[in-house]
Amino acid sequence: MNMKIIVLAILAGSAFVSVAQAADGTINFTGTITDTACTVSTDTKNQTVNLGKVSKTAFAAAGDVAAPTKFDIVLEECPATVTNASVKFDGPIDPANSNLLALTAGTGIATGVGVGIYEQNASTIIPIATNSASKTLSSTADNKFEFIAKYVATAAAVTQGPANAATNFTISYQ
Repeated sequence: MNMKIIVLAILAGSAFVSVAQAADGTINFTGTITDTACTVSTDTKNQTVNLGKVSKTAFAAAGDVAAPTKFDIVLEECPATVTNASVKFDGPIDPANSNLLALTAGTGIATGVGVGIYEQNASTIIPIATNSASKTLSSTADNKFEFIAKYVATAAAVTQGPANAATNFTISYQ
């Protein structure tokens, strides 16, 4: 009988232990879900951007870039109530440079390189999981977001092999 009382006392006491822990901070998540949005054109919704074959000698140091290749995302049928938008790219982050997409895992893949996504000026990188520059939208014409993808060296020594990467994108309306 005494053993049952001791076990019950321990269980009751452990229930209060988790309540007594203090929080170190609070994170509030805010946002809005809208019922009106543009349509991503079928030509640009799912696409392959071919960065081509690049010699590893094109990269002499970390930060060197090669194979700039333009690609677009086109928004159609934007309602008049939606005035601005940006694009956010998500995917596996390169462990050596958090601004870049990591290469797709596999056997014999290239090392020392990732894929960077840039604004249309080809010099402003869009860090992974960060919105691109905002664009004013037209409700009467297609809205083209232009981007440049490049290989970016993350080390002085780049090795040969497949150098593929993948990203999902989300349109954020302002």
